[in-house]
Amino acid sequence: MKKMNLTRNMFVVLAVFTLTFFGCSDNKAVEINEQELQQDYSEVVLSSEIDKASAAMDDIAIDVFETQESSETGRTLPHFNVPDCVTVTVVIEQNFREITIDFGTEGCLIRGNVLKGKIILSYERNPEAQQVLITKTLEDFYFNNKNIIGGKTILKEFSNDNGNPQFTTTVDITVIWPDGTEASRVGTKVKEWVEGHGSGVWSDNVFEITGNWFTTFRNGNSHSYEVVIPLRREVICHYFVSGSVYIERTNFSGVLDYGDGDCDNLATFTHDNGNVREIILN
Repeated sequence: MKKMNLTRNMFVVLAVFTLTFFGCSDNKAVEINEQELQQDYSEVVLSSEIDKASAAMDDIAIDVFETQESSETGRTLPHFNVPDCVTVTVVIEQNFREITIDFGTEGCLIRGNVLKGKIILSYERNPEAQQVLITKTLEDFYFNNKNIIGGKTILKEFSNDNGNPQFTTTVDITVIWPDGTEASRVGTKVKEWVEGHGSGVWSDNVFEITGNWFTTFRNGNSHSYEVVIPLRREVICHYFVSGSVYIERTNFSGVLDYGDGDCDNLATFTHDNGNVREIILN
């Protein structure tokens, strides 16, 4: 009888130990998965910061390019109205142009963003051509304390199938945040100038952006992005006001949606499993 009780007691202890062990393991797995998701969402926000910097830089580059072209063709186009802390230098050699946009080493405040260093545009100018390839390089460049290294090529078509100017950008940059976080971005964006071109007012310009790109962080995490609904970029707003992007990485994918037209720092991420989370953009 004692032997039977002892055996029964040992079975109960073993069962409790087994449930406790595996129960803790399951909880730990859930906790790890949640931590991984939080990191993924954080990286989505960081990637949106790259989008914000890239869009603002393109605004400046496009405007300075358009201003230079207008000065050579006699057309009247709006100027970006750069502050005195920006120096624009143009080198002209036959059909070659090199434009240096120097924001200084102390930083220059432009529409709410602090820029340091230089953006350099170079291209061959052919007045008869319907497109021009612009090479954009960065020199000791910082955007809101983020060091941005690398460059882009920008193919400008003077008139696309819709009759609008269009810029196809191929990007290859690395972004380093002040805390040491680092990410690289490669890909292609097509930026159609849908409103405001030739109006004489820069603030009414609107672009629609499509394309796909990859963002890879120093820790090895890589996200792929593909525009589902064209991203609407109004130059008076720091963020996309509408449109959506499909984001995919291992064990994590879904749609980042920028809303229906409001200028704010809010977006939503709809995970493939149906879960919806609000994203606050920096």
